[in-house]
Amino acid sequence: MKNSTLTMNRRTMMAGALALPLVSVLKYPAYAAEFTLKYANGQDPTHPVNTRAKEAFDRIREATSGKVDIKLYPAAQLGSDTDLLAQVRSGAIDFFNLSSLVLATFVPLSGITSLGFAFKNYDQVWQAMDGDLGTHIREMIAKTPIFAMPKIWDNGFRQISSSTKEIKTPDDLKGFKLRVPPAPALTSLFKALAAAPSPINFNELYSALQTKVVEGQENPLAIIATARLYEVQKSISLTNHVWDGYWVLGNKNAFARLPKDVQDIIISEFDRSALDQRSDIARLSESLKTDLKAKGINLIDVQQDDFRTVLGSTSFYADWKQKYGDDAWKSLEKVSGPLIK
Repeated sequence: MKNSTLTMNRRTMMAGALALPLVSVLKYPAYAAEFTLKYANGQDPTHPVNTRAKEAFDRIREATSGKVDIKLYPAAQLGSDTDLLAQVRSGAIDFFNLSSLVLATFVPLSGITSLGFAFKNYDQVWQAMDGDLGTHIREMIAKTPIFAMPKIWDNGFRQISSSTKEIKTPDDLKGFKLRVPPAPALTSLFKALAAAPSPINFNELYSALQTKVVEGQENPLAIIATARLYEVQKSISLTNHVWDGYWVLGNKNAFARLPKDVQDIIISEFDRSALDQRSDIARLSESLKTDLKAKGINLIDVQQDDFRTVLGSTSFYADWKQKYGDDAWKSLEKVSGPLIK
């Protein structure tokens, strides 16, 4: 009798042990994913753009009963930004979040959001990007093999860091060797301010600073922190010279193969995470100032109007208005105010 009871207990325990993973398997069985999609970018796994993207993937998996499984490939695992842009265009990857600045190399109008000293604060940014200007840019993107999700994510206002002299006024930028992403809007901005910009891909940035190929760089504080750029820089000037966002891009043909209800779920959940990520960056930008000071970085406040005045004395704004066209420029100035006086 004891042996019989012992056998039953063992069977009961084994059944109980197997039941827990079985529930998970039945809910989201590995073989049930009808659509396995790739999402890639160049940001660190800890960056808010990736933590919020993973939350969207989980909600999409749940809302589709496990039919859609989106795999994340962060930190340039599948290549640099320019590599990944080519891959999403060809359909080698399904989704890719890219800085509007870098996207401008393929869709020129994308760069208008990062026009030097155009936006003064986030109220202006979201009014423009969730309004006419954002719609106009997405229409231009959709004329290519890719498309953009409705809500742009936040890459923050960009700041200038340096390992040599402190940047306090426009004069301090004269001849300053500065890394910029391969983005025409930034290259022209710093040329107009008499600096010496060098386009370098992000995956080569730390090395370029470490080996003094360039003296400084410009990025949002969240990027400076997660990429540990503070290790090879001494000061950060809070210029807010450019706002930059991440468009979540998709391959149109690959997305069109998904059922309409699945498409709607993906768009909805990506946009929900976009709003969450925007809040993350706003909070993080403030807390990072304290963290970076504690790491020995000198934070420098500057007068933005001084830089905008210098730009206004050049052909910078007029040149970009001619390139972007009257319609886009009107959408921008409706929010930013007159840029050409």
